[in-house]
Amino acid sequence: MKNLEVMIAGAGLGGLAAAACLLKKGFKVRVFEQAPQLGEIGAGVQQSANSAKVLYHLGLRDALEKVAVKPQTYEFRRFDTGELMHAIPFAGKHLEEHGAPYYHIHRADLHQILVDCVRSLDPNCITLNARATGYSENAEGATLKFADGSTARGDVLIGADGIKSAIRAQIVGEVPVTYTGYVAWRLTVPRAKLPADLMDIVGQVWCGPKNHCVVYWLRRGEVLNWVGCPERSAWEDESYTQRRPWEELKADYAGWHPKMQAILDATDRNECYRWALNNRPPVKNWSTARATLLGDAAHPTLPFMAQGACMAIEDGAVLARALEGSASVSEGLQLYQRNRVDRTARVVNESTDHGGLYHIVDVEEMRAAFAKRNIAKERAEWLFNYDPLTVPLK
Repeated sequence: MKNLEVMIAGAGLGGLAAAACLLKKGFKVRVFEQAPQLGEIGAGVQQSANSAKVLYHLGLRDALEKVAVKPQTYEFRRFDTGELMHAIPFAGKHLEEHGAPYYHIHRADLHQILVDCVRSLDPNCITLNARATGYSENAEGATLKFADGSTARGDVLIGADGIKSAIRAQIVGEVPVTYTGYVAWRLTVPRAKLPADLMDIVGQVWCGPKNHCVVYWLRRGEVLNWVGCPERSAWEDESYTQRRPWEELKADYAGWHPKMQAILDATDRNECYRWALNNRPPVKNWSTARATLLGDAAHPTLPFMAQGACMAIEDGAVLARALEGSASVSEGLQLYQRNRVDRTARVVNESTDHGGLYHIVDVEEMRAAFAKRNIAKERAEWLFNYDPLTVPLK
């Protein structure tokens, strides 16, 4: 079915990856983005082999190598002493076992790499200032509706418009949103402002009482990415762009290791962002005869396994394969959904579970909890070894 016209609402990481995969297979693709210019907010994202293989398939290896960091290990440490409780080996081992390296990359850098990829395949693919508000469909195709009253018509519609997706609202309807009790702080610090011996080229999760933080390098090791997730009783907004006082950030990490204090003291006090982390239960059906969802629009997840962007990129690769190999749009969308719903639900559920593991109050209880689990082995067996380009579609 390569003669299909595919519309994608949203030019985030998932929408662009899907567009590139579809264009590479010969589909006609139009991406509609609500923003007046392309760009990405946020800081670091992680790309394990399960999604990095898709980026390699799109010819992006050299671009990744120029800007990304390949961590040696991923460490889980105690918040105050720095005690190492578990480690996942990366470096050459991840490449050897799973077929691609593990990358830490700035979200804006990955977004630009994907924009360049899509535009190299079709310079006119992306339309800006086009905020999707809903859609209609019939036996002949789908009509995407925009805030200015205009419409676009195609054979199939992909909603890649994020957590607050207008397409999701129509397909899935109201789904309960539960505040997790966690908020997320986000900040980046230039390496030049930090102690020279702060941290090797590794990723770290520092785990403490009702709180944890994730730390890793970006942009060839020139910038440190830091995300902290303390528990907070009051519900807050989900916006990634809400600035909060540095003093509140510092208070949330009182008593933490001197290395964490060095990071917080070096940060720009006017560039501290905090937002609420909400839980949405997995849904079993996110497709109709002519429309489907991917990424956060389909299966929003907490960030505790660092797989949100990975799942969105996997989605795009599997969806392109499903549409290519099916006799009709509805058959292709059901094939895609059937092969993604259980895997993405597992990521959503296990991410929630990891939040509890990281926040155990008693040190002995935390040690015992980590000792009972071999996170490196678990993720190697089902998460990292998945190849969206070759996995049989059932």
